[in-house]
Amino acid sequence: MPLIINIETATKNCSVSLSKKGKTIAYKEIAEQNFSHAEKLHLFIDELLIENKLTYKDLNAVAVSQGPGSYTGLRIGVSSAKGFCYALNLPLIAIDTLELLARKIAIKQGIIIPMIDARRMEVYSAFFNQDYSKTRKIKAEIIDSYSYSEIQQTIHLVGDGILKFKDILTDEKFIFYDTIIYPSAKEMSWLSFEKYKKGDFVDVAYFEPYYLKDFLITNKTKP
Repeated sequence: MPLIINIETATKNCSVSLSKKGKTIAYKEIAEQNFSHAEKLHLFIDELLIENKLTYKDLNAVAVSQGPGSYTGLRIGVSSAKGFCYALNLPLIAIDTLELLARKIAIKQGIIIPMIDARRMEVYSAFFNQDYSKTRKIKAEIIDSYSYSEIQQTIHLVGDGILKFKDILTDEKFIFYDTIIYPSAKEMSWLSFEKYKKGDFVDVAYFEPYYLKDFLITNKTKP
């Protein structure tokens, strides 16, 4: 029964879960405006292992959310995951962040569009059906009143990127899950287990997060 640490840091939510045979046995997470991932991530992992009377040597794999999302958050999560894999000689599993977000809700019909805020009127998004199969690739897209006008099905919108569009996407086909919902390591447990069984690992040395957009540093204009 593989024991896997799952790490999700792609948004403001710093989330870690401990899973066994695809089931979450414990988790810790906190969503803060100031992105406390660097301070909280290793502390959460240590606490999960101690509270469950386990050690790092008991782990069989590390899973990490691969993005898209916050550049800083993804960098911290992936760097930590790689460090554990190198130190403990463990395989690394990568999980699609938007699928994790889609799995926060359940629908019987229509399309799930998880949205991660990418600042201004832009989001990272993809389409998923009721079985969480991806039906449109991940994009960084700017949303306006004409977005998704070609779709006739019910559209379920979830994630921290949706609230700024409630006054723009007014058609009855749009269903907003108003509470701010972040991707969580809790939803990683079954996915990481399935990949573990298949031996679907990524190369620890060469794996990079899926940033989707280049990280831009802007300098303030001097007076």
